[in-house]
Amino acid sequence: MRNPQTDIIDFTLIYNKNKARIFNFVLRMVSDRMTTEDIVQSVFLKLYENMKNIQNKNSIVYWLFTTARNEVYTYYRGKKSKVDQFNVSDSNEIDVISNDDLQYEIELKELKEMILNELNEMPVEQKEVFLLKEYSGLHYDEIAGIMNIDVNLVKSRLYKVRQKLITRISKKVKK
Repeated sequence: MRNPQTDIIDFTLIYNKNKARIFNFVLRMVSDRMTTEDIVQSVFLKLYENMKNIQNKNSIVYWLFTTARNEVYTYYRGKKSKVDQFNVSDSNEIDVISNDDLQYEIELKELKEMILNELNEMPVEQKEVFLLKEYSGLHYDEIAGIMNIDVNLVKSRLYKVRQKLITRISKKVKK
């Protein structure tokens, strides 16, 4: 039998290491901070309840993103809202460190807004694969497992969404 203190320490380490990535992914999917906090709390509560059942501790990140994805879809099913109605509003807050970096920070914020606005116009499958790769830092095989699709399909969707983003943003920048 495991020591409860060891379980709490293990959970705390996992939580601290992964909370930001899970939070960012969920926030970009639901576009509401309070809902995101509720979903992330639910994900980590489920992790704590199921830690004893997870055999391969290396798959915890996979487990977390899969659970987060399921919770997001459960949220939308409960809301009876379409998943492709995602809209990111308050996830682009920036902290300006100094006046020297102000121009760079403003341009970076504008670019992020352009990317997220263009992502909202794309099919959910492409948007989701992009968010899992670029914002959550997952590998192709992890994304494939989470989305229950082939790795080559992940690569294909990611390629398509990147090409669309390049094309669409290039047109807007040239204007």
